[in-house]
Amino acid sequence: MSADGPGDNFIEVIASEVVADPGNLALREDFVTLLLEKDPGRAATELDAFEALGGDPARTRLLRARLMAARLRSSNPAPTPAPAPAPADDDRLDSTAAATASLWDAVRPAVTLADVAGLAEVKQHLDMTFLAPLRNPEMAAAFGQTPGGSLLMYGPPGCGKTYIARAIAGDLGASFIHVTLADLLSKWIGESEKAIQSVFRDARAAAPCVIFFDEFDALGGRRTSGGGGSQTMRMLVTQLLEELDGVSSANDGVYFLAATNRPWDIDSALRRPGRIDKTVLVLPPDAVARAAIVQGALEGKPADGVDVVAVAAATEGFSGADLSHLTTTVLQQAMAQSMSSGALVPVTTDAMLAAVGSITPSTTSWFDQVAPVLEYGVDDGTFDQLRAYRVKRGMR
Repeated sequence: MSADGPGDNFIEVIASEVVADPGNLALREDFVTLLLEKDPGRAATELDAFEALGGDPARTRLLRARLMAARLRSSNPAPTPAPAPAPADDDRLDSTAAATASLWDAVRPAVTLADVAGLAEVKQHLDMTFLAPLRNPEMAAAFGQTPGGSLLMYGPPGCGKTYIARAIAGDLGASFIHVTLADLLSKWIGESEKAIQSVFRDARAAAPCVIFFDEFDALGGRRTSGGGGSQTMRMLVTQLLEELDGVSSANDGVYFLAATNRPWDIDSALRRPGRIDKTVLVLPPDAVARAAIVQGALEGKPADGVDVVAVAAATEGFSGADLSHLTTTVLQQAMAQSMSSGALVPVTTDAMLAAVGSITPSTTSWFDQVAPVLEYGVDDGTFDQLRAYRVKRGMR
């Protein structure tokens, strides 16, 4: 399509609307969907912006999977109408691996931990256990430490682990590669292992670079004995172990971050010293963070002096995703009332507080789930922060 074609003009019209209303996540999602077929590279940039602004994690994962498919299609254009023999499996693997090798966009996040509101304890723990040595490479080198490192973030879902991972990359001045299970899994034998190889290869080329694996328990789960699914998992974990150990290439300047809601399901081989041996607990946002999340969600919307501090006080235990759901619910209610009355009805503090009572924090089920793990499971120190938090909160 030419630069001044109708499709491109329409894209630029939508782009101008996104610039005019940057917080409109629904519009941004539609824009990403539009770009997937026309311009996958630009779609990747807009998808990063959608996620950074608080886009729904499930929608983000789906869009990343669709982005991967769009890139594969652009790397492997449709064949001519002339019939051709079907490729052998080995040929298919080789061509897919070649396409996969260039799929990983190493972006430079603009956010840092200073942009993360609240969560003082999380940021302090991150600094002491992970970031301080990386910020002082000369001092680390004096003690024989090479640039690089690994960290496992765990905690209830929807509490901002992905955002914190981007902020860590921003603090380090490093590139950032975001990997999900949908990016790696394939029905063809060997393709997932080759995809893992390509992630680390591209990260080494872009060093300093942070690799972030989301939903890590789905990939790095325990290699239990069993059927074909277990065999596939063993192969994936084995490949990941090889890359983490730097068997095929040194990992200097490559930082490996992983996030999970189920740290007890991570294969023990991945957690041994020298691999992913540092952990940080990412808990539900504190009052300062909750107020900032609500304030950000209401910015630019019809709101009548909402007391975000009062809302934060009433939402103890809410995750960031819960707070987004709360504000979306109240905004939809106000919109329905506005349409019914024919006049703009703004969101109020009373409306926000009334809606709080109808929402059960999603973190509650996670704390119920982790309780027996703490009581009966084997703990290598991973859950020290969690135990301290439960004692502080008076939890059983």
